[in-house]
Amino acid sequence: MRSYYILCLVLLSLGEIKAQEGPVYGTFGDRKIINTHSVEMLPERKLDFRIGHRFGDLAGAAGGWSTFYGLENASDVMIGFEYGIRDNLMVGINRTKGSGPLKQLVNVFLKTRLMTQGSKGNQPLSLAVVGMTTISTMPRSETEGVLHFFESAAHRWSYHLGVHAARKINERFSAQLSGSVTYRNIVSADDQNALPSLGFAGRGQVTKSMAVIVDTVFPLSSFRTPDTDYYPILGLGIEFSTSGGHVFQMNFTNVRGMSETDFIPYSQSNISDGEFRLGFTISRLFSL
Repeated sequence: MRSYYILCLVLLSLGEIKAQEGPVYGTFGDRKIINTHSVEMLPERKLDFRIGHRFGDLAGAAGGWSTFYGLENASDVMIGFEYGIRDNLMVGINRTKGSGPLKQLVNVFLKTRLMTQGSKGNQPLSLAVVGMTTISTMPRSETEGVLHFFESAAHRWSYHLGVHAARKINERFSAQLSGSVTYRNIVSADDQNALPSLGFAGRGQVTKSMAVIVDTVFPLSSFRTPDTDYYPILGLGIEFSTSGGHVFQMNFTNVRGMSETDFIPYSQSNISDGEFRLGFTISRLFSL
């Protein structure tokens, strides 16, 4: 694991983008890579309407022909809006179905970019911070001991803070390192409320309008191992963009949820068992 992150740091330190007076644009094509946020921001007074969908397992015991390779099932659905308050400050709200023990999630986040690559002539990275709050609006269970018993209203809430550092290495390749903490007010007895994680993401431009994207997240918890049916978060996708403000993304990932407070703590899908799924995101920009 240590050598993996040393390699990531080396990638971020290399590149052909020369120091310049203006900022480096288009490190990633969208504000979200697959599962994780990128360093990209909405421009001031731009509104982004987003729809996301994750299908069921493509293969394995819950996939195959009987579910049309997962297309007849929905593991998570997202609909939301994001708005650029300033060029380096944006806010977003969305509602997701939820795939973990807490469902019917309303997610609100604030995102700011603290540093832009090349903006001062020698800035090597872009740096962004995301803070998110999630509330579960699902009905309270009458069964004591389950997470959604909601003995206290505070048990409905969870939080996420992520720091993302990225570099556009050349005109075709970008890389990003992320560190985050996800905090849940209610967890099972053998779990931990505060869950740190590390992540890596990359983007390779194939044509003017198409790119290949990949991201990974590793929750840092002694409780989360394959022996307890927890697995690293993996995603691979293709991103299409148009000059008219549309972004369409198709991806394959082993996680069911779409918000960080949902998929990071509950990454229990094993790719080797066919527990991965097709997903897509549609984004449309409007000027206000």
